[in-house]
Amino acid sequence: MPDIGVFGRYTYLATEVFWGAIAFALLRRAGALRKAAVTILALYPLAYAWDRYTLEVGVFDIRMRTGIDVAGIPLEEHLFMAVVPGLVLGVHETIFGSGDE
Repeated sequence: MPDIGVFGRYTYLATEVFWGAIAFALLRRAGALRKAAVTILALYPLAYAWDRYTLEVGVFDIRMRTGIDVAGIPLEEHLFMAVVPGLVLGVHETIFGSGDE
């Protein structure tokens, strides 16, 4: 695997933008951008509370980040909370489409 640490403090941001672009492309191709946005917005408060707590108690430490915090957590974590479900939904919609099953 290549060392992506060359992006320094932008490493985490770069990975979120990369995977976010893939998620966006999958969702767009499947025609599921609106549905995914609603789902991500519904999940966001839970993800935020979970993330804020895990950072507070020291479950993980993010080193290669911009240092920009928004509402008490790193900017990159906010993106992560949209990218992960977006990617899952994008793969799901690509595989199964919008069937009524």
